[in-house]
Amino acid sequence: MLLCLDVGNTQLHGGVFAGDALKLQFRKSTHPLGSSDELGVFFAAVLRENGVDPREIAQVAICSVVPPAAYALRAASVKYFRAEPFVLQAGVKTGLKIRYRNPAEVGADRVANAIAATQRHPGRDAIVVDCGTATTFDVVTAAGDYLGGAIMPGVGLSAEMLSARTAKLPAVEIARPEAALGRTSVESIQSGLYHGHAGAIRHLLATLAAESFAGSKPVVVGTGGFARMFEAERLFDEVVPELVLLGLRHAARLNATA
Repeated sequence: MLLCLDVGNTQLHGGVFAGDALKLQFRKSTHPLGSSDELGVFFAAVLRENGVDPREIAQVAICSVVPPAAYALRAASVKYFRAEPFVLQAGVKTGLKIRYRNPAEVGADRVANAIAATQRHPGRDAIVVDCGTATTFDVVTAAGDYLGGAIMPGVGLSAEMLSARTAKLPAVEIARPEAALGRTSVESIQSGLYHGHAGAIRHLLATLAAESFAGSKPVVVGTGGFARMFEAERLFDEVVPELVLLGLRHAARLNATA
């Protein structure tokens, strides 16, 4: 079995694959991530609680946007699973041609999302929208050229900043409001967060498609913790919460046979 670990700025998202089947998923806060032993014990306990024997893990694959986590994750992999982990980073095989001016700047999670989108929709231009701590847009052509994209503050981060940087605005639950017209501070903030973010996503999708694909319609794949909240807006052709894990699995396979 393959243990895939996506380490984001807010959460670690893990999954276990048996062949093509995603057997289980789990999440853990990135802050604090914990020592290698704390991580190893956590992983082993999560697997057991979900009916997977940790001894069945034959390979570990990691993509991370948190550089300080690298040592603890590698040490946990070696000690608890007897596996030197595959790390998705610059220089490994991805099946993509990275057209960023500096390919090393592209986050591993963004590369994994682009890999998965090309695997799910071969021969199609695609844009991936990852609604997480940041909302990222990744543009990949039918030929597998990763062109770049856009990054903006995620809906959760925007809510935190409003509460932290203003004297009177409260922290609010992030949710789709019943109406755009808010009649309380909470309703007004929820409206701005939701409709502002939806409008920004819609505008960026149209602009990126026009610039990258001469206006032809790419397949749009939504992922990340907040993607489901925008399903009613019909921004995405599909929502795949485990997209980064799927891309990481494919990259691990490519490099295992390299």
